[in-house]
Amino acid sequence: MCGIHLIWGKDANEVAIQTMVSDSHHRGPDQQAVYSPWPGLWIGVNRLKILHPGPDADQPFWSPDGNTLLIWNGEIYNFLELKKLLTRMGVEFLTQSDTEVLLHYLRYFGVDGLKNLEGMFSLLFVNLIDQSVVVARDRNGEKPLYFSQNPDTLAISSETRSLARLTQAELDTHQIQPYFYLRSPIPEKTFFKGIRPWKPGRFSKISQHSTFRWDTLPDPEPQQAAPDQKSFIQCLSGAVQRQFHADVPHGILLSGGADSSLIYSLWYKETGIPLPAYTIEVEKKYRKKYSDATFAKQLVRQVPAEHHLVAVSQQIFLDRWDEYLQGVDQPIGDSAGFLTWLIGDQAKNQVKVLASGAGADELWGGYQRHQAFFQYLNYPGFWGQIAPFLSKWPLGRTWKKFMQGIDADPRITFMNFAALQNAPKELLEDYLRIFDSHISPYKQALDFDRKVYLVQDVLKIQDKALMAHGIEGRSPYLDSSMISIWRSVEDPKALLGKPWIKQGLEDLNLGWIASRRKFGFGLPLTEWLGENGPFAQRVFASIRDFAPIAAKELPPDVADFCRNPEKQVKVHFLTLYNLFLLAEWMKLHRA
Repeated sequence: MCGIHLIWGKDANEVAIQTMVSDSHHRGPDQQAVYSPWPGLWIGVNRLKILHPGPDADQPFWSPDGNTLLIWNGEIYNFLELKKLLTRMGVEFLTQSDTEVLLHYLRYFGVDGLKNLEGMFSLLFVNLIDQSVVVARDRNGEKPLYFSQNPDTLAISSETRSLARLTQAELDTHQIQPYFYLRSPIPEKTFFKGIRPWKPGRFSKISQHSTFRWDTLPDPEPQQAAPDQKSFIQCLSGAVQRQFHADVPHGILLSGGADSSLIYSLWYKETGIPLPAYTIEVEKKYRKKYSDATFAKQLVRQVPAEHHLVAVSQQIFLDRWDEYLQGVDQPIGDSAGFLTWLIGDQAKNQVKVLASGAGADELWGGYQRHQAFFQYLNYPGFWGQIAPFLSKWPLGRTWKKFMQGIDADPRITFMNFAALQNAPKELLEDYLRIFDSHISPYKQALDFDRKVYLVQDVLKIQDKALMAHGIEGRSPYLDSSMISIWRSVEDPKALLGKPWIKQGLEDLNLGWIASRRKFGFGLPLTEWLGENGPFAQRVFASIRDFAPIAAKELPPDVADFCRNPEKQVKVHFLTLYNLFLLAEWMKLHRA
């Protein structure tokens, strides 16, 4: 929805905050403003108008008494319920926006009210009376927020680039290693030294820029009654209706897979309103394997939509790559980023909101690694005994990765399954504390994916790639009501292979989608790299140029990987793309 920025302390001035706002123009091209609530503090905002698009809901949004103001990024899905409560308390409203509701709710309930917010947000609530700022980010990490702090200055922004420019931050090459294995920096780091993510669910009331402590929002309470497939679908349908609500045109990222097909079908079942739907279509010779467009076209014949196919080819990639790279705030090892950006570029003239199936795979066991980990947990002793021997056999790629990933510690086993290659154990120490020991081992793995892979990869891609074109992404599977259901489920049968999602499709006469084999959303990298054409040549050249930097941060065998990338195509095609992206991004930011 927006970009928000703050500079508090020695470096705070109008030119600096205006530069940050200008750097994030794409996040909110509809309105921007800067303001200094008191000497030494400057805030700035870019607004993307979704609810109540008129100017009277512009930001900063002030309280009637002029004592508090709010700038924020996101949507509050239960704002109408909160508005009813505030109305009974005597609050009068001038707009139909969730911004006004959020401002008054924080005025009356302070940080205690944050736990009752259902939605996605990062916010700065400024109190001019006691000269304090409440900073908060939603539990799922759907809306980004970063900060940099030293004894003289606190700076906060929706993107790292503006903070890097302000602080003249150097690149952090130590994050190459976690990126190589796990697709992103360590969760509390970025590729810029001194710039850190504000963790999901954290909030703080800050009275002095140099010192503050964090508190953490509790997860939604589990449901009292044990959920079943019927209540799951009812809840998801309600989440779809809430999250598809907007005062501007909205649509859906339609992959032709189970997750996005179900939420769109539930929308159409309830409303009968066809929406714009966007699907990637690869070159004809690859469509049998990369069949998103085939399945999506079949779906919209059964469930009407304004369907748009977004073409991608090696030439399109090469023609658009430099433009895409300019907009990459932080590199994420996933070619879905480029495809999502390509969709956003085509959709930007038609919609301002795009929903997706993000979160379904992570919460409901949709990835191959979840199936593998479930099988491991059934017989950990057996697999632990035979793995050292079988891992040396000439097995297929999937079985070999499974055998080589098994460890005496189930947590390390799962991380090995999730990683592109087994990571050094000393690196994994940074991740072990993320696992929640209070839940079952299998659910710990899903919760780990929710806190790490979902936040570091899926949601970051959705936000950055779509906001590059002024489009807000939404994720009904991450609605607070859906998290509440997920927390209530203990039966692993409901948490493996997305059975409730597939049954929902069956009930809608879409069983042919439910039975579709899981296939990741990404570029046809095996084919493009294997053909050794212009795409492959660009990738190989960039990685070879990157080899001296990689050699300083990675083990010798991995550094050799970078010196001879063409030898890695058959097995490590995903890693090759990730290294290419990192190499090109770091070259851009070293210039």
